[in-house]
Amino acid sequence: MVTNKDIDKREDRGQDYRAPLILQDERRKENNIMVYLSTFVAVCGSYSFGTGIGYSSPSEAAIKKDLNLTIAQYSLFGSILTLGAMIGAVASGPMADYFGRKGALRISSIVCIGGWLAIYLAEGPVPLDTGRLATGFGMGVFSYVVPVFIAEISPKQLRGLLTAANQLLIIAGVSISFIIGTQLHWRTLALSGLIPCAVLLVGLFFIPESPRWLAKIGKPLEFDSALRLLRGSDDTYEEAAEIKDYIDTLEKLPKATVFDLFQRRYSRSVIIGVGLMVFQQFGGINGISFYASSIFVSAGFSADIGTMSYAVLQVVVTTLNALFIDKAGRKPLLLVSVATMALGCLLAAASFYMKTYQIALVAAPALAVTGILLFIAGFSLGMGAVPWVIMSEIFPINIKGTAGGLVTLVNWAGAWAVSYTFNFLLNWSSYGTFLLYAAVNVACILFVINLVPETKGKTLEEIQAAINH
Repeated sequence: MVTNKDIDKREDRGQDYRAPLILQDERRKENNIMVYLSTFVAVCGSYSFGTGIGYSSPSEAAIKKDLNLTIAQYSLFGSILTLGAMIGAVASGPMADYFGRKGALRISSIVCIGGWLAIYLAEGPVPLDTGRLATGFGMGVFSYVVPVFIAEISPKQLRGLLTAANQLLIIAGVSISFIIGTQLHWRTLALSGLIPCAVLLVGLFFIPESPRWLAKIGKPLEFDSALRLLRGSDDTYEEAAEIKDYIDTLEKLPKATVFDLFQRRYSRSVIIGVGLMVFQQFGGINGISFYASSIFVSAGFSADIGTMSYAVLQVVVTTLNALFIDKAGRKPLLLVSVATMALGCLLAAASFYMKTYQIALVAAPALAVTGILLFIAGFSLGMGAVPWVIMSEIFPINIKGTAGGLVTLVNWAGAWAVSYTFNFLLNWSSYGTFLLYAAVNVACILFVINLVPETKGKTLEEIQAAINH
């Protein structure tokens, strides 16, 4: 039985056995073609995630008319996606641990295909809601498994960039669905949701499984083969030895349960992972993004111009985040991101305060749109992608499935809570709502400064040993 003291000794030796990896990086340049291909295949799941989110807005009027749905029935259709995602979040960790990362992606793709076909064929609310629930389940699984898979296959110098591509493809899926949804019939739009799922299913036959998962389940030959294929080289001895050493040590510990996550050894990882997801959602992103059009209208600004500016800005800044996350680091991006979000909320609050009390009404619309666009620019710069990057890095592989499922569930539960309460808060106080979100974002700044580590340029084993020491 391995004790905490044994593991602490092994962690103290970390610099000795990790040093060859630095020399290895200097001796050769890795061929990362298979890493890029594997990432492309995986983020098809992220794009599918985005198409699910972006489907309901442009198709609302046509579905209600064709199927004669009431507002309440369509509201259920829209919101049941989140319920499916929460179920998928709970299942995602155990699925990824039992079936493997590729197996979990394959299953969720098949479920999503079934969901989109049910929506396409629907002649009433029951099959429509069933299909939406199924696509939500797939999204919940994708939201955890995609960033974890990418983090586990990527070399440390590319891990931030490639994991951030997850968020970029989600945003791309939302934006493209919104745009083409204005031109396509809602049934045709549902069929278009099959494309990324089909690409993912086919692509999985051509990429390797996560080497770390293969090592964890005791398949050394498959592990060595997958790692060599991903690195484009047979010279993977040092990296393979580090991964095996760390996993062998962790595997001697008892199998983790949800209650084990709250042990002192893992508590910091759990606090960081859960905390970032809580702040990501309760900072107001889903309320603001779901109701951006109505916010612009309420402030007296053109909804069309505001929404288009919002969508373009989100894609551009998320792309910049992916390009700079491995250069600027995770923590600086988070701090700049959250500070910008807080400032955006304050500007929006000032605008609605001015409108409520009839002060400088000419300036209020411009102030509101500036605040909302500043908020979404800040979110896209860091808080959109970085929490998922960090989540994929900080949990040791023996608790990754359980912890990842918990963190993803917290994220989706927060998304539902914020989107559900947003209109109630606006009715209570429009400017008070944005002041509340600003306060949450200020609290997030303190959280990041005091608890969140910098993970740039470190192997997963180095990160996890340092956090859980």
